Amino acid sequence: MRKAITIIMALSLVLVAAAAVSCSGQEQQSEKLGVAVTIVPYADFVQQVGGDRVDVTTMVPVGASPHTYEPTTGQMTALSEAEVYVQVGSGVEFELTWMDNLIAQNPSMLVVDSSAGIGLIGNDPHIWLSPANVEIIVENICDGLIAVDPDNADYYRDNRDRYLDEIDDLDEYVSDKLAGYTVRYFLIYHPAFGYFARDYDLHQLAIEHGGKEPTPQVMQQCIDLAQQHNISYVYTNPAAAQEFAETIADSIGGETATLDPLPEDYIENMYDVADALALELE
Repeated sequence: MRKAITIIMALSLVLVAAAAVSCSGQEQQSEKLGVAVTIVPYADFVQQVGGDRVDVTTMVPVGASPHTYEPTTGQMTALSEAEVYVQVGSGVEFELTWMDNLIAQNPSMLVVDSSAGIGLIGNDPHIWLSPANVEIIVENICDGLIAVDPDNADYYRDNRDRYLDEIDDLDEYVSDKLAGYTVRYFLIYHPAFGYFARDYDLHQLAIEHGGKEPTPQVMQQCIDLAQQHNISYVYTNPAAAQEFAETIADSIGGETATLDPLPEDYIENMYDVADALALELE
């Protein structure tokens, strides 16, 4: 009888220990840092540095416009539990409108200004479309994650260094892809690639100005510029009003092509951007 009782007690201890291990494992999984970001590319940047240590909430989701989007109740709830907010910091319209409210929702979270150390071009907020700028952005993100989770500093630094190597490879590819051409102009609907153009010695001509649809006079000016610079492609983005780009393309005997300013996979997209722009320069 005593032997049976001993066996039962031993089994009970095993079950208790197993349950403790299980609970500990669940607790470790739930210890991920809550990180909120404004736009989709920044979710990629944070995930690249934070790896399996972060849980990312994107305030302006895939397919939405940073110019007009309003956060949902669910997003605000997730934001209230975040330890970090990675702010673009360069004048994205969503942040200009909502940032004070977002901080008020969670005053204790660390706000990381990803634009720190980046030279801005006028009122152009699209700093992330320059690989050189992204290296600075990634450094700022890494510093922010370490500030709230110093025990995993080496993990974040290793991820940062790996990703920066990939960005260096991207920059080398873009430089080589776009080098050697005499014609350096391209025409685009929404002027999102100003930093990219600066870095790679290109000239961006824009159809849209100030977020307003082009007037007939602006359309004619764009047609004249396209003919002046022997432009064959009119670049647009997935969310833009396609009819304006198509009208100009038809008028110059050219065609449209897509450049995505808000990609989910930043590096893959920027390789595609370089390939697409090379079509115009050839």
